[in-house]
Amino acid sequence: MMYELKRRIDIAAGRLRPSLVLKNGKIVNVFSGEIIEGDIAIEGEKIVGIGNYEGVEEIDLGGKYVSPGFIDGHVHIESSMATPEQFARAIIPRGTTTIVADPHEIANVCGMEGIDYILESSKNIPLSVYVMLPSCVPATPFENAGAILKAEDLRRLINDERVLGLGELMDYPGVIKGEEDIIDKLIMAEGKTVDGHGPVIEGKDLNAYVVAGIKTEHECSTPEEMIDRLRLGMYILIREGSAARNLKTLIKAVNKENMRRCLFCADDKHPEDLLLKGHLDYNIRLAVEEGINPISAIQMATINAAECYGLKHLGAIAPGYDADIVILDDLKNFKVAKVFKRGKLVAQDNKALFSVTMGDYSKVTDTVNIKPVTEEDLRIKLESDTANVMRLLPHSLVTKRIIEKVSTEEGFFKYNKDRDILKLVVVERHKATGNIGLGLVENFHLKKGAIASTIAHDSHNLIVIGDNDQDILLAIEEVSKVGGGITIASNGKILKTLKLPIAGLMSTEPVENIKADLEEMLNIAYENLGVNREIEPFMTLAFLALPVIPDLKLTDMGLFDVKNFKFIELDATKDSI
Repeated sequence: MMYELKRRIDIAAGRLRPSLVLKNGKIVNVFSGEIIEGDIAIEGEKIVGIGNYEGVEEIDLGGKYVSPGFIDGHVHIESSMATPEQFARAIIPRGTTTIVADPHEIANVCGMEGIDYILESSKNIPLSVYVMLPSCVPATPFENAGAILKAEDLRRLINDERVLGLGELMDYPGVIKGEEDIIDKLIMAEGKTVDGHGPVIEGKDLNAYVVAGIKTEHECSTPEEMIDRLRLGMYILIREGSAARNLKTLIKAVNKENMRRCLFCADDKHPEDLLLKGHLDYNIRLAVEEGINPISAIQMATINAAECYGLKHLGAIAPGYDADIVILDDLKNFKVAKVFKRGKLVAQDNKALFSVTMGDYSKVTDTVNIKPVTEEDLRIKLESDTANVMRLLPHSLVTKRIIEKVSTEEGFFKYNKDRDILKLVVVERHKATGNIGLGLVENFHLKKGAIASTIAHDSHNLIVIGDNDQDILLAIEEVSKVGGGITIASNGKILKTLKLPIAGLMSTEPVENIKADLEEMLNIAYENLGVNREIEPFMTLAFLALPVIPDLKLTDMGLFDVKNFKFIELDATKDSI
């Protein structure tokens, strides 16, 4: 240790030559907000100097721009449907060298073994993967998950060097009420970062949420929500994912006074978006298009995230920082030319220059365990023709609760081909309890078929939407048979299935194969089944079971009113607004 430090000092002072020098770069200085022309001296994994250096090896950057490696402040690897190894192959060529992952998707299925899998499989890849311990498994008491994690369960990992704190606290009513189980987790994580997930909190309730120790928020959907939280000292993670796209709205509230409290995240992003549009490079590009200064956008993708999560060795091009470096062609399109991770070239021209080996996933398979479902189980009994319906909103996780006249026959809901009202079914899939939730959805536009998935945030029960019970049953049987995945059924046939054997959430295939399968399935959904093109069908379907984002959601226990945090009847005459 002493030898290494002395060598770095000697190199920085010019007494020794560094092993690598990146020459003739335009360096984005995230501290001063300026561009500095010069060389970057690298020794081992660290940057040792900025200025004029000669190295054992030299790479001429030809005047290209140099940025710190991008840091995603909040992401669920599982939403890419790829393993951590394959996820790295997708995002490193886009300039992301560090992520703060919340593995609560796989933890909701497999408990602590799911968290162990994420930590272990991401250990030896050229991507720094830090973890926030899932705070809400299950997310609420209003659904059945595959595990229940208490503070005593999580305590085993809280001091792991890659564990930064406690993940998004979605049970915000429990926080505000000071429930003991949540207080136990907050005390366990004392001194570490705690992520928030409270999109509708305001006033004194918001004060209570913040005083509990919650420091970040990624669920803001309006500038007003964002400003309220900034004023109370929270960091705001501006999200641009596959389903939830908040950047264009929130970026309007970013100014020079509050910019250093804002950072970027993807949260949930599918492989086709990662490979075609990009990862945080897309957030940066979009922010600049919306009028943000390019250097400010880079700060939001680097140093702001590092400071938020206490990653003191990351986020800047400066002596003593890890040599996580992104070479950019310009500060407009933000095309990534090269990526260095800890001083080694790991990606070039949008291609990963490393290979990965699949880790052991044997403890996180065979997770679909359902009680057989019949057509009788799918019947929706209504005493009137007026129902509470979940209306989908374009590019949003939020749904709107509306009251609609629906078709009925002999006291049961009847499909009407002239109405865009579909049946939504959530089947408990962890312990074969036989629990089935039934609901109605508008604005999905699906016709002549059904789509089923074992990705249903956050408890990941089996969820299916369709316009006839026969295809709904067929889709349920298919995803159960393959051990988890996404399938499309139409006219009594399975059109396409993406197998997700790891917890019913992730594929064992290369990320490019997952992308190709999903593209084919998206085309089938849009072209064959007529799904609304203003929604991403698989991601949108996955969030219709999440009972912490307003207005209405469906769990295996029934239809849930998120604003009032209670179950309601489908029959609107029994439960008025």
